[in-house]
Amino acid sequence: MTPFRLLSLTLMLLLSCTAPASAELLALLNYESKPDQPMRREGIAIMDIDPESADFGKILMEIPLPPDLVAHHIFFNRDRTKAYITALGKSLLHVVDLTRFPYRLQAIAVPDCQVSEDLVVSEDNRTWYLTCMGSSNVIMGDAVTDKPIKTVSAPGPADAFISHPHGIAIHNGIDRVLITSTIKPDDMAEAGETVTVLEASTGKVLSTHKVSSKPSPAKAAPVEIMFAPKADPPVVHITNMFEATLWAGIWDPTAQSFSFNQVDDFGPREQGMPLEMLYNAKGDRLYVTTAKPGFVNLYDNTDPRQPKFLQAIPAAPGAHHTVLSPDERYLFVQNSLLNLEGMSDGSITVIDLAKGGKVLGSIETLKQQGFNPNCIMLLPNHFQRGGLRASAR
Repeated sequence: MTPFRLLSLTLMLLLSCTAPASAELLALLNYESKPDQPMRREGIAIMDIDPESADFGKILMEIPLPPDLVAHHIFFNRDRTKAYITALGKSLLHVVDLTRFPYRLQAIAVPDCQVSEDLVVSEDNRTWYLTCMGSSNVIMGDAVTDKPIKTVSAPGPADAFISHPHGIAIHNGIDRVLITSTIKPDDMAEAGETVTVLEASTGKVLSTHKVSSKPSPAKAAPVEIMFAPKADPPVVHITNMFEATLWAGIWDPTAQSFSFNQVDDFGPREQGMPLEMLYNAKGDRLYVTTAKPGFVNLYDNTDPRQPKFLQAIPAAPGAHHTVLSPDERYLFVQNSLLNLEGMSDGSITVIDLAKGGKVLGSIETLKQQGFNPNCIMLLPNHFQRGGLRASAR
């Protein structure tokens, strides 16, 4: 990279979050080697994914990661000045100060956490909550100093428990954190079927609710959970990974509790493994990925209590995380799930929503180098609130 190119990139990355989008659309992608590669490698790539850019699909810079970290997801804090990277292989949470360039990884020891999955940050930007699927607990941390402050696990009420937590969502307006019970990391046959409710301010375990209509053990494996933007009363959506269903949880202000019901079934559309969800900025559109064989399902989310299915857009095997361009014209789909056979294409599908969901093609830069991208997030100066994954209401 030339000195002039590096200087230009540095200045752009240091722009405020309110800066208008430039000709480039930059994304963070953490990646790992495909299983057939002779040497394992991990890293974070900063890539231009703007279809109209001359640098479309090019990696502009890379941040190396330890090859045994098994970096998993990337999350932002509320003002998007920090990025948090969870890991499956080590009891470490990494944080990146996005206001300082070049970027530096800071490791946070979380010894009580094994197989860290998802992270959310409170609306006052002072506390983070980290799910630990391997140790069946949740770590609360100080989001200013980035130090763990509390380990949350059972016991709670007799019918409340935390088991292999993965997805997590927060709504400080009702003082609630919700987490999904997914799978035992070393035994996918041991799958959960519940959502557990915590008191956000204290971490107190309040209740656990089944989110499957099948007899127990249903092994539905609820994986991700998100609050629909601007919903009043609050509504969460839940993807059941193994059961291939979409559920909703509706808050009752009088009872101060949630009721849960199924709102869609992916089976009739011959889709399996629903994973991630994404809302547009207005909140009237919901995008849900299914990894097998690889689709994005578009819903009218005008009434989040009952999203209305509109269309299924083909992606590639392992369709997983998604991001929207700031103008919401383009949807980008990262196609890889844990290096699993048949669900790790390694590409990024580019969809033009302005043209009715037309697939323009795919970015295969990492795939061609023998890598699988594990997550995709836009850099803060390109980020729009509707695309905020689990950290937003």
